[in-house]
Amino acid sequence: MNQRALLEVIALGPEDAVAAQAGGADRLELVADMAADGLTPPRATFAAIRAAVGIPLRVMLRAADGFAAGDVDALCAEAAALRAEGAEEFVLGFLTPDGRPDLVAVKALAEVIDGCRWTFHRAVDRAVGRDALRKELAGSAGLDTYLSAGSADGVDAGLAVLIAEQARTAAGEPGYAPRILVGGGLRLDHLPELRAAGLDAFHIGGAARPGGWAAPVDAAAVREWRAALDAPVASTA
Repeated sequence: MNQRALLEVIALGPEDAVAAQAGGADRLELVADMAADGLTPPRATFAAIRAAVGIPLRVMLRAADGFAAGDVDALCAEAAALRAEGAEEFVLGFLTPDGRPDLVAVKALAEVIDGCRWTFHRAVDRAVGRDALRKELAGSAGLDTYLSAGSADGVDAGLAVLIAEQARTAAGEPGYAPRILVGGGLRLDHLPELRAAGLDAFHIGGAARPGGWAAPVDAAAVREWRAALDAPVASTA
């Protein structure tokens, strides 16, 4: 019997959240300003979404476009305020100018969120060394997920990397314990190969909005993804 795959949907506000939950999303990633590829949402937005739905929420901690942490003290203050508001899961990830994980920023935020579960987002796809990044971050308190397309150019280019990394996760290699959450140019036609390889967590943003980012999440679009993920997984034997 196949374990139910996780479906995470980006939500910008309560309307998105309600539609995503109705369509079968298991979790939401809460962000603001998709023109900057997703920044920390206002606390009032988090509170409104938390009141509107009952599924888990992962809140973005990111102050500007790109993968530099910027003002770490300000980010930590915002993280603390979101924790006080009731946030329990987060998304973060920063690189140094030379493409290595910004361990100072990551450690500071991990301490503020105090063991809450969190995702290291697609900064992993821009790192100079994916394996080195995972090993440097191994053991970070609360880190349980990497959001990745396998490549900065999206899932089409990163499919083989994702499958290879999933095999390393299944083998229990050091640094590969966190779950891979596939996202970034993900399409429905990618799912059979990814699911057959054992990948079981998927993240969608634009795919849940047939009308584009100016339109809200469409419950029917989310439902299509839910149905595809709930379909039997082909055997690789």
